Amino acid sequence: MGQTLQESLLNPTNRPQVVKDCVQLVDEQVKDSGLMVKGAYKVVTAFKSGIIHDAVDTLVDDFVTRLEPFHEDFVSAGGGSFGDYLAGRGPEVSNALLGVTDERAAQSDRATLRKAYEQVRPKGVDNIEKALPKLGKIVEKYTV
Repeated sequence: MGQTLQESLLNPTNRPQVVKDCVQLVDEQVKDSGLMVKGAYKVVTAFKSGIIHDAVDTLVDDFVTRLEPFHEDFVSAGGGSFGDYLAGRGPEVSNALLGVTDERAAQSDRATLRKAYEQVRPKGVDNIEKALPKLGKIVEKYTV
């Protein structure tokens, strides 16, 4: 069996670039989103410079853990495009990933950040689903 996603994505050589790629993905997805998401993003990024990078860096371990079973299933099914695989399981994958941010938001003592998250969360599954093909490409970049 090949390397796990954690071994491939989170090793000291790849992790900084994976975080950078994911920050870029977040920025691209926000640009293609509605006013509510753009507004919440603006509030969050105005709160602290570099917060998106820091958030991705903090959360990437948990996201990779949540993606691992999907990747194992993808590999055992014979491969193809991991982005297509993720998109084909959109709601399931999206809810798995959002479980990470749901847990973090619930634990946050920053009311402004919690409020911004609560405003965009109802559209979270749709927003994550739209990003899954690109997320799959990021994963493939480090696992091929």
